[in-house]
Amino acid sequence: MSHEARIDRSPKPLRALLVQTIAAQESREQAERYAQEIERLTVSAGLQPVGTRFYALPKVNSGSYLGTGNLDNLAAAVIEQEAELVVFNHALTPIQQRNLEKGLACKVADRTGIILEIFAARAQTREGRLQVELAALLYQQSRLVRTWTHLERQKGGVGLRGGPGETQIEVDRRLIRGRIRQLEKKLTSVQRTRTLQRRARQDVPFFSAALVGYTNAGKSTLFNYLTGAQVLAEDQLFATLDPTVRRIRLPNRDTIILSDTVGFIRDLPHQLIAAFRATLEETLEADLLVHVVDVSDPEWEEQEAAVLETLHELHVADKPLLTLYNKTDLLPPDSRLLTRLQGRLRTLLISSVTGHGVDRLLATFGQEASKTARLVQLCIPVTEGALLARLCQEGRLIHRQDDDDHIHLTVQLSPIAHGRLLPVIQPYTAAACDHATTALTMT
Repeated sequence: MSHEARIDRSPKPLRALLVQTIAAQESREQAERYAQEIERLTVSAGLQPVGTRFYALPKVNSGSYLGTGNLDNLAAAVIEQEAELVVFNHALTPIQQRNLEKGLACKVADRTGIILEIFAARAQTREGRLQVELAALLYQQSRLVRTWTHLERQKGGVGLRGGPGETQIEVDRRLIRGRIRQLEKKLTSVQRTRTLQRRARQDVPFFSAALVGYTNAGKSTLFNYLTGAQVLAEDQLFATLDPTVRRIRLPNRDTIILSDTVGFIRDLPHQLIAAFRATLEETLEADLLVHVVDVSDPEWEEQEAAVLETLHELHVADKPLLTLYNKTDLLPPDSRLLTRLQGRLRTLLISSVTGHGVDRLLATFGQEASKTARLVQLCIPVTEGALLARLCQEGRLIHRQDDDDHIHLTVQLSPIAHGRLLPVIQPYTAAACDHATTALTMT
């Protein structure tokens, strides 16, 4: 019996030629680092980079982005490299994209389009997929241009919408507008559900921290290390899109909520910031933002600034911020950079792979959570041994004084523990304690 040979039917990745321009204020070295990022983005999008072309660009051409000479040079490179797609590491206007496709005789994508492609492939949850589709439609809406000649068609029916003579492009625009409205309604429903869930948590509030940072800074690896979760953590851009929330039990017995969110990137498209606002609400509502920085990356300072700028756009820049300089295991122990960073306030040096500095991080979480803790003074009968044990288990005993009949306690409780224990401890609070003391004195 003969065995049929296996045939690989998976589509081959498109051959992509990358374009990086060098502005008047930029150096060649800086442009090369930017080019490395767009190359990684194209790989993450499932494309095959076949080379990068650099062009000095003192002034952007409003019609085709590049000047005539550079455009001719790029067209020759497309033929030479047999490129099927040209990717610009810049935002292109619809007119520029159309003219480039005509001049290069191949498809053209910009940085925003590539990022949207990655998001579309990586979103897993229903909410994430809705947000990606909305962002993509908002992006495409302005790019419906007449690039071929057969867009005129007669439409059947009674012509209530799109009657005779309506062009295909008008139909497409109307369908996109309708789909955008549908998505916005669905996302509003999702946001309402998320708000109810958050309100339930706030009724018995945990201290919450959110991991933020540049994409591929190691947030998901750190999240997995701290929580034991199995969030996808790979050495690629935008490995994690959908938010994940877990509880962490700290060494001091406090419980906090930690969330892992989508990574930011330089020049993050505004469509994505708007569309993913529901996802980023976990960040907006957190008590503490934990900014993870890949200190081993040569561009770490620019990446740190890009994240802070995005946080400013989200109106959360005034929240308490703890900076974690991650991937210290990739730097030599005697690095001057590490020595310099150790002196910064509200920063920690960690490695999410080796666990270096994680103990200090957990202790810092405990200190931050204790700022919201409540001190309660109780006076419980000596016969309430079970209550005493529960208080010691769920809170922190600050002071204890015993007399013949009562135990006078000062206990530190987290907001969640206080809310849970309040019905039990209410009869033994300070007022009850004063009453018991007065009765004891009169006796």
